[in-house]
Amino acid sequence: MNLQDFVRVLRSRWITISAATLAVVLSAVVITLLTTPLYQASTRLFVSTSGTSLAETYQGNRFSQERVVSYAELLMGQTLAQRTIDKLQLDMSADTLQEHVTATAKPNTVLINVEVLDESPIQARDIANTLSDEFVGMVRDLETPEGDLVPDSRVVVEQRASIPESPVVPRPARNIAVGFALGIALGVGLALIRDLLDNTVKTQQQLEEITSAGLVGSIPLDKERRKQASILFENETSGIAEAFRKLRTNLQFLAVDNPPRVILVTSSMPSEGKSTTAINIALALAETEKSVILVDGDLRRPSLHKYLDLVGTVGFSTVLSGAASLDEALQKTRFPGLTVLTSGAIPPNPSELLGSQSARKLLNELRAKFDYVIVDSSPLLAITDAAILAAGADGVLIMARYGHTKREQLSHAVGSLESVGAPLLGAVFTMTPTRGRAGYSYNYGYYGEYTAQSPPAREPDAEPRSLAVEAISGTTTDSDSSVGRSAGRRRRSPD
Repeated sequence: MNLQDFVRVLRSRWITISAATLAVVLSAVVITLLTTPLYQASTRLFVSTSGTSLAETYQGNRFSQERVVSYAELLMGQTLAQRTIDKLQLDMSADTLQEHVTATAKPNTVLINVEVLDESPIQARDIANTLSDEFVGMVRDLETPEGDLVPDSRVVVEQRASIPESPVVPRPARNIAVGFALGIALGVGLALIRDLLDNTVKTQQQLEEITSAGLVGSIPLDKERRKQASILFENETSGIAEAFRKLRTNLQFLAVDNPPRVILVTSSMPSEGKSTTAINIALALAETEKSVILVDGDLRRPSLHKYLDLVGTVGFSTVLSGAASLDEALQKTRFPGLTVLTSGAIPPNPSELLGSQSARKLLNELRAKFDYVIVDSSPLLAITDAAILAAGADGVLIMARYGHTKREQLSHAVGSLESVGAPLLGAVFTMTPTRGRAGYSYNYGYYGEYTAQSPPAREPDAEPRSLAVEAISGTTTDSDSSVGRSAGRRRRSPD
């Protein structure tokens, strides 16, 4: 994994990282609030030996330095703890007090620091002072030889404890900082693990490797399509509208000499944006003043009649069964240039009906009547209907939903197309995440002419202008010219 892959994981898994960080920080806050505050009181002891000459003083100093390490252990021992408890009449055991006493000897010195933790600041001071006083007496008893009145070593309380003003446990700032750091580390770790275990398609490279075909379009996620599947391309300049226009352009350049006219739209599994994409591909093609028919080839779970508010009981299946003629089944829509052949009544044998000669003959008849035939089929892995229809199409567009379609599912779907010899035109990414705003405006004019709205329509009495003028203004007098229409769109779109 290189740096770009790492950054991509951080951007795509930011919710995981944020959730992990928030969880750990909240845990640190809860632990801080539930932790009993402890106050620390400290004393400092000085260890010395007696000596009259310089040599004796030096030897005594070395003797004291060697003693302080042992003294530190005695200060944290059970005997001294019990003596302190008895002196202060504390309601605790010697083991409990030992856990709250720390004695440290500074290297190459004769000083010992004693620290005591307790829930009460006053009791912490009293324990520290009493412990030190008791230790002074203990050392005097231990270091005084039998029959002698002067001890070999003595301890003096050089600094007594005072009442601490604030608790040392817990430390909120440190706990939260540590929790934040641990949360970030945990979140990044979880994000990397999830990315390694994620077998969905998320990059163009993955999509092209699996399908062995190019990416012909990437459709951004647009929540408005849940309410209204179709896009009004006439005045639409949103990001998703421009994405479909790019997809349309790519389709027209896939095979310049023999462009595909009967295009089947399918996917590996349901809920991958197949029907919405088929509808808007047809509308995008109809925007170029081509005659387009949209066929609902899903005879099991049809949906086009619901999305376009059409009659679904008469359509593809009724024409194939001979219950209605093709002209009777075709339905005009409110969109200029778009005709729809709905699925019709759901038959008991969809696969046999779609694989019949009548189905191939019907597709050829539609090819003769319209410039483009867009077929919305069923998912490839659910049933074999889509593969049967794909064999009679000029090409197939396979949908892959970003972060949803699994790699093995897409691979099996492509294998189903290859098994029937269906030509795969390319793959389309659907519901890709957007960066920043979901939609972008493309309204602007060339040469500094800015327009906040679409160009006004020509008045009926206006004289026709030349093609170059029409191209710049976004209209054309030649209905068959794609140059004028493309220039008109460029006036609204930087693409």
